[in-house]
Amino acid sequence: MKKLFLLSVAILGFTFTSSAQSISDNAIGLRLGDSDGFGAEVSYQRALGDNNRLEFDLGWRDGDNYDGFKLAGLYQWLFPLDGSFNWYVGAGGGIGSFSFDLPGGRKVSDTFVFAAGDIGIEYNFEIPLLISLDFRPEIGFGDDVYNNNDLDFDIALGIRYQF
Repeated sequence: MKKLFLLSVAILGFTFTSSAQSISDNAIGLRLGDSDGFGAEVSYQRALGDNNRLEFDLGWRDGDNYDGFKLAGLYQWLFPLDGSFNWYVGAGGGIGSFSFDLPGGRKVSDTFVFAAGDIGIEYNFEIPLLISLDFRPEIGFGDDVYNNNDLDFDIALGIRYQF
């Protein structure tokens, strides 16, 4: 019985010490993925504690007959996996706008809001570099000009400098 008690205390102690981690106060970089034309995003992360942070992403696209932007904000919780590997989960939303130049000189535009979830893994290098891979399902709410009221699945690779 005494051995079982000591083993339980050791396991609890290990659990609490292994979940204590230190994340960078700030990280800035790129999030490279694709979902309905919004591929590259400038990404900024701000730590709020030892295991949670805010992430803001600004993506834009520009072409011969279209342009658009999307701004996302997410609250994330981080959990250690092994050493410098973490996994995270989050929720948030954002706003976006796009416009298309149609034949005949007509222009179609729409502004929309969306709700998003986020789940991913990241590796924290010894140097101030963070690399991540995440999956972000988004559901949009707009005028449905070009089917904005659907569920998009965004998978992206993130590369950020930590400071």
